[in-house]
Amino acid sequence: MEIKTVRLDIPEGCNIILGQTHFIKTAEDLYEIIVTTVPQAKFGIAFAEASGPCLIRTEGNDGELISTCVKNLQAISAGHVFCILLKNAFPINILNSVKNCQEVCRIYCATANPLEVIVASTEQGSGIMGVIDGSAPKGVETADDKIKRMEFLRKIGYKA
Repeated sequence: MEIKTVRLDIPEGCNIILGQTHFIKTAEDLYEIIVTTVPQAKFGIAFAEASGPCLIRTEGNDGELISTCVKNLQAISAGHVFCILLKNAFPINILNSVKNCQEVCRIYCATANPLEVIVASTEQGSGIMGVIDGSAPKGVETADDKIKRMEFLRKIGYKA
């Protein structure tokens, strides 16, 4: 078995959701979830089949984001993986709906941070073992940091 890390491309101003799924209708179902939940979002979706023709299936409303999702899945090179890139929306807006999608088995991450995927490969193929999302902690939140966090969440509309 070979283990490697793959750094994913997350365009400026975007968030990524990376997950595992199991069925060809995933791309269309994820498309419907996003457009009905956050209609203003720009997004790309790619889903890598693990049987039959083993194609990367795509959906979305932004060609660049779709292409980047495809490039990310080609780099991971594992079946039954999906990648969503979001612009003008945050994962929090769609994450529960994505998790409740019938085909979705797991979510590895939802982030805008630098992202590395740990991939294991055998003679049969490859699979995601986990992810490295962002950087290690640099300290513990102070009282001033807590105030800044609370102000930020209210500024962007996630707390009243």
